[in-house]
Amino acid sequence: MSTADFDYIIVGSGAGGGPLAANLAKTGYSVLLLEAGGDPCSTDDMGRWMYEVPIFHGLSTEYKACAWNYFVRHYADLEQQKKDNKYLPAQDGVWYPRAGALGGCTAHNAMITVLAQASDWNRIADITGDPSWRAENMGHYFSRLENCAYVANPASLKGKIEGALSTLGELLKGDKDWRDWSHGHGFNGWLTTSEADPTLVLRDPEVVSALLDAVKEAIRDHIGNPLVRFDTRFDPNDSRNATESPEGLAFTPLAVDAGKRNGPREYLLRVQKNFPDKLTILKNALATRVIFEGTQAVGVEYCEGAHLYRADPQAITDPSSAPRREVRAKREVILAAGAFNSPQLLKLSGVGPKAELSALGIPLVVDLPGVGENLQDRYEVGVVSDFAENFSLLSNATFLPPDPDPDAYFREWETGKGIYASNGALIGIIKRSTPDKPQPDLYIFGLPGYFRGYFPGYSKEFERFHNRFTWAILKARTNNTAGTVTLRSKDPWDTPQIDFHYFAEGNDTSGEDLEAVLQGVRFVRDMNRRLQNLRLISNELVPGSEYESDDQVREFIRNEAWGHHASCSNKIGADDDPMAVLDSRFRVRGTQGLRVVDASVFPRIPGYFIVSAIYMISEKATDVIIADAEQRVGSAAAQTAAQRGTA
Repeated sequence: MSTADFDYIIVGSGAGGGPLAANLAKTGYSVLLLEAGGDPCSTDDMGRWMYEVPIFHGLSTEYKACAWNYFVRHYADLEQQKKDNKYLPAQDGVWYPRAGALGGCTAHNAMITVLAQASDWNRIADITGDPSWRAENMGHYFSRLENCAYVANPASLKGKIEGALSTLGELLKGDKDWRDWSHGHGFNGWLTTSEADPTLVLRDPEVVSALLDAVKEAIRDHIGNPLVRFDTRFDPNDSRNATESPEGLAFTPLAVDAGKRNGPREYLLRVQKNFPDKLTILKNALATRVIFEGTQAVGVEYCEGAHLYRADPQAITDPSSAPRREVRAKREVILAAGAFNSPQLLKLSGVGPKAELSALGIPLVVDLPGVGENLQDRYEVGVVSDFAENFSLLSNATFLPPDPDPDAYFREWETGKGIYASNGALIGIIKRSTPDKPQPDLYIFGLPGYFRGYFPGYSKEFERFHNRFTWAILKARTNNTAGTVTLRSKDPWDTPQIDFHYFAEGNDTSGEDLEAVLQGVRFVRDMNRRLQNLRLISNELVPGSEYESDDQVREFIRNEAWGHHASCSNKIGADDDPMAVLDSRFRVRGTQGLRVVDASVFPRIPGYFIVSAIYMISEKATDVIIADAEQRVGSAAAQTAAQRGTA
């Protein structure tokens, strides 16, 4: 490639980089998108099924063609770390699945698309003093990217009828937002959102009815809040819920279109087809450093070839033999490689803590001590029980691709319906861990199957047992910000050292995170006791009877908690914050022509599930980058005119 072939070079095709690349190309800019992995659907039917079939999301995290395996430490204290049953001594860490594929981790995630709360955006506005981050200004980005399939489009006949009825109802209630009865949803965006096939509950009516009754009774006993929804499942993506913060039963919107996963991959391929001269996608291209002239980012060095990065389970022995290329950007370089790889790439390029880079012999471009600091994640645990009988819903389901013949559930998926067209979650609950919390901080969802966290082979648990049920407890808005991403070496093919410093080892000195997860376990056990009284549940497997007292449950949580929403390792911050890596316009401080747009940019972990927030910042970054480009053009034109006037 010749010098300056492209306006923008974007590294990473996931939730941040993928939509941004597509948006800039549609606007008319030339974009090169570098993706270290391949297209998960381009190899064979198996790859396509692993990607497209929603219920296979667990299998897809272990599918070697697109898996990237990190092994992270929850604790620097080795003795504490060894207490985790998921810890692997040979790798000195706990398995943390990521994806090296077109679409990034959206190629294997559980497709849950739940909005962040208003407070998450307002916090960034308060930190930076930039009002464009306020929730009332951020909301339109979701409606711009969403194509909602579970609320009637206001432009359709059904939508007009429902809209008229909704308007009447809202007027009678005095709702000031009655003019927007769709309440923040979009219907023309690139990401289709849907809810699981509602007829699934009819296949196990007695069990599902008992589950719902147990949930409602537990909610009534535990939550004394007038905003609790007892009898209907509320939509967590209704814009009113971003500010009202209700608790209770919620359904879980999914990025599923006609029974198939959809996301940045599909958007990128559509845009590439329609604008082939504007969007170039280079797959199997591992970025190794940003090229600087002084502090101006002018391009990217990358290696060409498949399976170069050592997180890849099929990594080649000698990646240094891969051809190295350089490509230049006329305007900007944008990193969107995620919370692990964007800080790694910045450091390899000479942007990061001076002492760390000096120790590895990496020439310093900008001393930015915050790069790789502030790493955050959710805490999650699972409570797993044996039901007395197998679920009818799962009868004869293999939870496997055709080998060679498909099971009946796969055949049903081919029509866009059935359990394989969902991610498996049946029930969602949003609640506060304690009544004094200003907003809910627990998301609890129930799914048939055995899930106690991520470890090699975990996905096989779903096919082995059809009578097990898991309540997954997710702690949102964690207080611990003590995680780090540091370089093991200056080898660009090596994985970084990732340390989360859980609980007391971190900086949550109050212990609020641990107590919140404890309250989640207590709530779930209360629901399960009601089901045991009905003789639906026979016994609890995880944590199990050896963890009964609060202190014992705290020990279980400390030992066994996990996460998979790594974020915040290149945080946006105030001008006077020495640990801020980015300004409010995603620009890397101390450099020119370099931005970061991915999960690493948040100062605090947002919402319950971070992917929707990343999609939204990708849309925001689109506007910011285009505005800055237009401003530069305007400034250049004005300067030229001034020069002509004085000539």
